[in-house]
Amino acid sequence: MWTVLISLGAWVLAFSFGSASGIARTLPWKPARALGTAYVETVRNIPLLVQMFLWFFVLPELVPADLGRWLKRDMPFPEFSMAVLCLGFYTASRVAEQVRAGIESIPRSLVNAALATGMRLRQLYRHILLPVGYRVIVPPMTSEFLGIFKNSSLALTIGVLELTAQSRQIESYTFQGYEAFTAATLLYLAIAVIVLLLTRGIEGYTRIPGMIAREQPPV
Repeated sequence: MWTVLISLGAWVLAFSFGSASGIARTLPWKPARALGTAYVETVRNIPLLVQMFLWFFVLPELVPADLGRWLKRDMPFPEFSMAVLCLGFYTASRVAEQVRAGIESIPRSLVNAALATGMRLRQLYRHILLPVGYRVIVPPMTSEFLGIFKNSSLALTIGVLELTAQSRQIESYTFQGYEAFTAATLLYLAIAVIVLLLTRGIEGYTRIPGMIAREQPPV
């Protein structure tokens, strides 16, 4: 349960903030591009384990004392919340790169044609760049979604009893590590298979011929 909750909560944050950051990196405004680039290049180049410790142990010491105490003790499920925030913002930096790549993969001729018809920048993003760009990046986004489930195992380092932590706890109490970690492995595989089956249908529905995959020739 904790593995799924952490992963889904972090994915909502990652997709929302990552989309905003990725779009910012393609805007014609230099400050927006600079902020988006600074965020992506900083966060994705710091190991996730280090970021988990920074969020849980360091952040409460940097903010005012009352807020720090609330983050450490009074906030509902502090370990869970910090794990979601850390994993969400880390994955957002990777999602931002996918969104930027999807937007920039659209032919410039299509953009120029839209601008020639009188479209404004907001209309260009709303009607062309984002609808087409998101369809292009469905396959790599599937990998990011799977990765967030695997990376959730690092939440055990700050005390969240997710799947890997539960397996270690069972192994410590029963000395049956083989059974515990085999079960954990099978559960991770089950999650991956379910996600792949769900996203395969989405990929087929959103595929753009000539941009994502070639049409299969008739037999």
